[in-house]
Formats: sequence, structure tokens, C-alpha cells
Amino acid sequence: MCSWCWGFRTVRDRALAALPKDTPVRYVMGGLAPDSAEPMDGDTRGYVRQAWKAVEQTTGASFNWEFWNDCQPRRSTYPSCRAVLLAESLRSGAGPLMFDRIQQAYYQEARNPSDTETLVALGAELGFDGGVFERELDSATTQALLEADLEFTSALNVHSFPTLILGSGGERVILAEGYSDAEQVLARIPRGMNP
Repeated sequence: MCSWCWGFRTVRDRALAALPKDTPVRYVMGGLAPDSAEPMDGDTRGYVRQAWKAVEQTTGASFNWEFWNDCQPRRSTYPSCRAVLLAESLRSGAGPLMFDRIQQAYYQEARNPSDTETLVALGAELGFDGGVFERELDSATTQALLEADLEFTSALNVHSFPTLILGSGGERVILAEGYSDAEQVLARIPRGMNP
């Protein structure tokens, strides 16, 4: 649910395409904003809307501004994080699909990814049983997956989104920490590094 991550999609895709085809990729959830049932206050709404404008101007990514009229925005990204992790746990390779589908629903379709109903519907669109997805979304097992990702994010010392890290053995190279354009990211990929 980070708007800079939405603007980073094409950069991410170009960077992944530049790596060897068998490079393992792991999406790690950074959390951003914990669970909350409270609607965004006016200051937070203003901050997020300004971020959307900055992302739009910097990256060319488009947004469906009707979200602000059609939805009750909440500053709660943990449900979306759990949905990505749950999708991956139910079907290998489905986490990135859920990640992209949540972004598409949020930024293009004005659907609220802080709402369980939205996430269950998106899971069903990806072929998951809606009842299973709804039951497991807030389960202790799925929450443990999120907590493990948050700990890993902290251990990697990640404080900005998006962050793209290339790892090989014990070596890690930060390709992006916060938004970077494709040329900057591609220039940071070390030659001869086998991820």
C-alpha cells in the first residue's frame, strides 16, 4: 500500500528482468502501518494524497482519485501484508501476484485494501477459496508470517519503501532504498554477482 512502491513497479520489473532467469525473488513485507479500524484523520489523508501527487509527477504512475470519495480510508497496511503472505503460503508463487493485484485494486479500481472483504475478493480472483482465505487472513499462523517478515526487514535495516536488495551468500547490495529510477537501479547491479 506504499504509493512509491506502486510507482516503482516498472523499475522493479526491469531490474528483475536484468537478473538471471533462475534468480530467486522474495517479497518481504515491511508493514508500514499497523492494524487500525480508525478512519484516516484529515492530516493523514492530506499527507497520503500529497504522496500520490508526488508519485504521479515523478514516475508517471496513475491513480484513481475516486478512492477518496468511494472508500473510508484507513492507515492500516498489515491486512494487505498478511494477504500477500497468505497467498504465498497457500500457493508458491502467488505472493507476488497478490501483491500486484492489491496495488491494482487500490490505485486503479478505488477498492480499499484495508478491508477484509476486498482482500478476500482479490484472493478469490486469484483462485483461492474465499472461505479459507477469510479464515486464514487474520489467523495466528498468518500473523506469525508477518511478524517474521517485520523482523527480517528490521534485521536488514530497511527504513524506506520500496527497497530492493540483491543478495548472494552473505553479500548484499542495495539496488534501491526509496524510489530510484530504472537507470540508477540497473547501474547498481554488480557484474558477475550470482544471486
